[in-house]
Amino acid sequence: MKFIMRNTLSNLILILTIGFIIVSCANRGNPSGGPKDVTPPQIVKSIPENYSTNFNGKEIKIYFDEYVKIKNLSKQLIISPPMDPAPEVTPLGTASKYITIKINDTLLNNTTYVFNFGNSITDNNEENPYSYYKYILSTGSYIDSLSVKGEISDAILRKPDDFVSVRLYEVDTTFNDSIVYKKLPKYVTNTLDSTTTFSIDNMKAGKYMLIALKDVNEDNKFQQLTDKIGFYKNYITVPTDSTFSLKLFKEESDFTIIRPRLVAGEKIAFGYRGDYKNTAIDITSEVPENFKYTITKDAETDSLNYWYRPRLKDTDSLLFTVKNKKYSDNFTVKISDQPRDTLKIETTTKGSLNFKDDFKLTANVPLVNFNEQKLTILDKDSVKVAYKTTIDSLTNTYSFAFEKTEDNKYAIQVLPEAFTDFFDNKNDTLNYKLSTKNFADYGNVRITLYNAKYPVIAQLTDVKGVIKAELYSTESEPLDFRYLDPAKYYLRVIFDANKNQKYDSGSYLKKRQAERISHYNEVIEVRANWDPIIDFTLLD
Repeated sequence: MKFIMRNTLSNLILILTIGFIIVSCANRGNPSGGPKDVTPPQIVKSIPENYSTNFNGKEIKIYFDEYVKIKNLSKQLIISPPMDPAPEVTPLGTASKYITIKINDTLLNNTTYVFNFGNSITDNNEENPYSYYKYILSTGSYIDSLSVKGEISDAILRKPDDFVSVRLYEVDTTFNDSIVYKKLPKYVTNTLDSTTTFSIDNMKAGKYMLIALKDVNEDNKFQQLTDKIGFYKNYITVPTDSTFSLKLFKEESDFTIIRPRLVAGEKIAFGYRGDYKNTAIDITSEVPENFKYTITKDAETDSLNYWYRPRLKDTDSLLFTVKNKKYSDNFTVKISDQPRDTLKIETTTKGSLNFKDDFKLTANVPLVNFNEQKLTILDKDSVKVAYKTTIDSLTNTYSFAFEKTEDNKYAIQVLPEAFTDFFDNKNDTLNYKLSTKNFADYGNVRITLYNAKYPVIAQLTDVKGVIKAELYSTESEPLDFRYLDPAKYYLRVIFDANKNQKYDSGSYLKKRQAERISHYNEVIEVRANWDPIIDFTLLD
């Protein structure tokens, strides 16, 4: 019996040992799958060969040593001069060992064409890019070799957008300034997604207009509503050794009214583009003697709301003339019997109230009367707080300024019929509760400017360029930003050249550059109970 047990145990040990050896051998043969492939694909041949001359074909094939795929072709592939219609590049979405370019355009004579694929060509497995591959051909007897180089910046932002195209328009007998709206450029390149510099290569000698464009819909033409544009002030002559700087800006749209329509009872919305200020909306229809109207800016859309009374029961349309500076147009608006908006009053201030801010109330229907006796502000000790009232009739907002103290709580009560709207509706009881923090919960920043040309607008923004605080100055003085929430801020200074207390963008047709902005290079970190002092020397 003992012999049988000992023999069985020996067999078990032998089996386990053999199994361990087999597993170990298997693992030793394939420990991790081998090193990762980091080698980009290589070109085996091209038909016709790269840098071919006297090209008159309709198809190009580029062969690789492994399977490749094409990614993000619409942004990455830049063809200069542009082709219209664009060539067909295949395959898209599948892997292949070659790329085919089918040319659909009639090519210009004696012209060098450049296909810059950017980072669009990658191998199929690890997506290693064949970076910035250029295929170049000429329809003439030689390859053009001149170039124009420069850099891109943004008029407002610290860093310009990705994929900014830079183009040259030949200044010849057919040239005019409107060419950027209607025709393709002679030459084009792209900053892609990793650089702010550009180089337009393989071009002919000549006289050109130099333009940069953030071409949103990628049609190689300037669309004022969507695109940013930058231009060099003078025509350039190639060849040149100069380096050119282009600053992108978003033009302010030309003012225009878009499809006015009745949106509620006695409320007509005039949609607009451009600067709505100084807009006059005049009714030209015959209206009764007791006819009254008022205009407010819609809080959520680019619309001016035209409110009128009384209800016009015997009229199915109204005629209007809208004017704004040089703009003037006439409109017919169909009207009908619709319910009016119900009065709603709300505050834009909730929770904590900053010491520098006022308490504000706004309404969805124009407010025409306010009874100050029916609004009270009490602090945490139930002591009545005095306030001063101002109204912005265009935004339909009441502001209540009062002295605020640290770590206090305020109860604001609005009694019934304190406010009366345009249609004689009145409010019900409204109650709001607000509080203040301690002074030590905020940070303050003092900015001292050197070499500044006044007046200036100093702005603190977040990383995306959203304005968080702003000061206007007409003379050399310290600029104190007070009661800032702890955060990281970015400082920029606008040179208010026309002294209108706002930033003015540029205009391509008027050949006006955007107002100059200087950016402070470092991030300003604001902490609670901390008051940094920033010295900023502005460059000429």
